[in-house]
Amino acid sequence: METLKNTLFEAIELFLRVVENNQFVEGHEVLEDEWKRLKTLPEHENEAKILKGLINASTALALASKGKKEGAMRVWQTYEKYAPLIMSTQTEHTPSYKEAQRLLQRKYTLYM
Repeated sequence: METLKNTLFEAIELFLRVVENNQFVEGHEVLEDEWKRLKTLPEHENEAKILKGLINASTALALASKGKKEGAMRVWQTYEKYAPLIMSTQTEHTPSYKEAQRLLQRKYTLYM
């Protein structure tokens, strides 16, 4: 389980870096493997949903940056569906999830 924690921490940190640099497609890619892994583990169901939300937020920003605002808004709604889990799910990754949430909101105001 230690490897899972380290890998997830690294994926979230990389997500923060690429999204900060407006590399939104890459933001999706760096979390996808961890999301796929966590969604198979019942004890990590909420974290899998948080990652799904972050992936969708990054995808929405990618669409918006290409001028596809309508599609971006639809995808952003999936992020909004899961975003409350960031506050209600307490794990060692919660501070990073909160940081990702702040970053995504900032990018939302720029692109959406």
